[in-house]
Amino acid sequence: MGKIACCFGHKDVHKNISDILSEVIEDLIINKGVTEFWTGGIGEFDSRFGTAVNSFKRKYPNVTLALIKPYFSNELNTHKEFYEYRYDSVYIPEELAGVHPKQAITKRNRWMVENTDYVVSFVYRDFGGAHTAVKYAKRLGKEVIDINAMFEERKEEEA
Repeated sequence: MGKIACCFGHKDVHKNISDILSEVIEDLIINKGVTEFWTGGIGEFDSRFGTAVNSFKRKYPNVTLALIKPYFSNELNTHKEFYEYRYDSVYIPEELAGVHPKQAITKRNRWMVENTDYVVSFVYRDFGGAHTAVKYAKRLGKEVIDINAMFEERKEEEA
């Protein structure tokens, strides 16, 4: 059984992180045994993460991308073709049943951290849901791969 990697990042991405993100995802597949990738599907970083994962599916056909939703919303029905094209599965953790929508995203993020092997992050502010999720992942001892730090290191090396 393969391992799982999830992502957390701020909604806005103002940096060209595509190469680093692709390198990280391929390394997770080849060297860490990751076959399943999870995203919350909110914001630009989640979108870039999903695009990068999907770009490797032809080369690594055992790789899957799942959307982990905090609760059911009608958009899953109204945009069904998009979700079927973009994701291999859409999952709402049963632990979130009955959770108030205002708390559901935070609880979904915690569930993702608790049930994953690796966390890919793009966090550059010390507040917000992504920051909180990454902090929680570190507290649990999860391996966190910091795309923003990698970008900044590369930028310094090139200067």
